Amino acid sequence: MKTVMMFVFALVVLIIPCGLFAQQGTVNTVTTTETAGTISEISPETIVVRSETSSSPMHYSYTKSTTYVDDTGAPVSMETVKSGLPVTVYYTREGDRMVANKVVVRKTTTTTERPVIEEKRTSTTTTTEKPVIEEKRTSTTTTTTKTN
Repeated sequence: MKTVMMFVFALVVLIIPCGLFAQQGTVNTVTTTETAGTISEISPETIVVRSETSSSPMHYSYTKSTTYVDDTGAPVSMETVKSGLPVTVYYTREGDRMVANKVVVRKTTTTTERPVIEEKRTSTTTTTEKPVIEEKRTSTTTTTTKTN
């Protein structure tokens, strides 16, 4: 019985540290966030976007694995992405940096200029001619001659 107790004690001593080490592992969670706005500046390392919800511009780093697509999901080249375009940026945080995973270039739906409204007025003038009735005046001249 004493040997069985020592065997169980030895197993407990060996199993407890294994459980402690298993709980010390770190869990990394990656959260992807999106921001919609307009590109205000592009540099070789960052995209600066003025958000529709924030007044301060957001700086996003991008990598070779960052994908650029249009509204339908079709890929677009990085060369077509330029300042002034409306975009939605999907990004993850890596420390203090926000790294863009995907940039969706949206179609421009708003304009800054007011639409031109043309007003066209047409008027119709109808003229009717009254028939001219010609009066024939006949003049009769009477000549009287006196004889003396």
